[in-house]
Amino acid sequence: MHNHDQALIFESSTPGRIGYSLPEMDVQELDLVSLLPEGYIREEEAELPEVSELDIMRHYTALSKRNHGLDSGFYPLGSCTMKYNPKINENVARYNGFAHVHPLQDESSVQGALGLLYDLQEHLIEITGMDEVTLQSAAGAHGEWTGLMLIRAYHEANGDMKRTKVIVPDSAHGTNPASATIAGFDTITVKSTDKGLVDLEDLRRVVGEDTAALMLTNPNTLGLFEEEILEIAEIVHQAGGKVYYDGANLNAVLSKARPGDMGFDVVHLNLHKTFTGPHGGGGPGSGPVGVKADLIPFLPKPIISKRGEEFVLDYDRPQSIGRVKPFYGNFGINVRAYTYIRSMGPDGLKAVTEYAVLNANYMMRRLAEHYDLPFDKHCKHEFVLSGKRQKKLGVRTLDIAKRLLDFGYHPPTIYFPLNVEECIMIEPTETESKETLDSFVDIMIQIAKEAEENPEIVQEAPHTTVVGRLDETLAARKPILKYQKN
Repeated sequence: MHNHDQALIFESSTPGRIGYSLPEMDVQELDLVSLLPEGYIREEEAELPEVSELDIMRHYTALSKRNHGLDSGFYPLGSCTMKYNPKINENVARYNGFAHVHPLQDESSVQGALGLLYDLQEHLIEITGMDEVTLQSAAGAHGEWTGLMLIRAYHEANGDMKRTKVIVPDSAHGTNPASATIAGFDTITVKSTDKGLVDLEDLRRVVGEDTAALMLTNPNTLGLFEEEILEIAEIVHQAGGKVYYDGANLNAVLSKARPGDMGFDVVHLNLHKTFTGPHGGGGPGSGPVGVKADLIPFLPKPIISKRGEEFVLDYDRPQSIGRVKPFYGNFGINVRAYTYIRSMGPDGLKAVTEYAVLNANYMMRRLAEHYDLPFDKHCKHEFVLSGKRQKKLGVRTLDIAKRLLDFGYHPPTIYFPLNVEECIMIEPTETESKETLDSFVDIMIQIAKEAEENPEIVQEAPHTTVVGRLDETLAARKPILKYQKN
């Protein structure tokens, strides 16, 4: 490193410097050595860096500046909805009455918290067109698995044990077939047409007496609305299967269309996506599951119910698939989502869809002249480009993504979905300004020109980051997890 602020903390160590100060002990000091097994006791002091408080503060601040997040820049990850998290959500989630409750408190002492959760369930029922909702699931894939277990329990309760297949489109999220497998099903793929939509003839071919469910998101992973969704649902229902809605793309239809009205029987939602819970750093998330009436008996217990004026946790559900998470969901994320929904109101949620769709189509049309557009039609909240044109010049989609880092942008999703060659998947979300979209598009156009005129600068990117291009396969399979001095 070239300056003191970014010096590695071990290399900044000077004997005798201390980076902390603690108050004098006012309780009896325990003899910890006597409490530990002999093999766990150090024979020598740990070799830790010795630095001042100011130096250690600068060190970690410098490291934090290397992170990319929503508060520092545009994050156009298709299929992930990395959008602004309103700070009012954080403030409300930190209210003492929410932040300091304990899940083992008596129900009578947490009526406010239970009331919020019940009200959130009611809002999500209205938004999705379902009949009941559970907030237990911890995230999207967990919600998928929970929904599939509900479908499995429904079929088994009807003695329909032959339904072992879950149909998944070839453009589906990768978690869909994985969740189906974990839930004990076999998966079967249904093809897309050249328009990027479910092939109805192929669906009729694969559906049958062994069909447990079709997993689908609408709009789909290509950002396209399944125009024949009512017929799709009818085909599956006539075969005795259920239709499952992956709610990852719900911000494309809020207050415009409801999964329940499209014919879906089960839906999971990503509160950490559509409803602005924090979505970085691996969590936490929240993946509520909504169901139509015939699946309500199988919902995880407890369900938050209202008896008179009292909110209760209802455990008296003999057909329930059981608890799917300790206590009752990721409460703080649910508080954030509730705050967002109440802040936005019906008109605000409708505007979410309108701006998400407007932003995506605006970017798509500006970029269509410079990259291949596999599906030249109106998109919803996200769209896919193909880097085939650039690949012929020796520049891969991966190179384009790396080059974006030089301009301070997080790359979009690449090589997904798998049915688009050299895929570039972009979701601007509804929270970004036209100026931000234009700046990103201008850089993408510049990179396309570089691929024609100076491909080496793209092929060798990034040039301005702290670390150059990594061997990503090696980094994933053999990560170095400890400090190594140069």
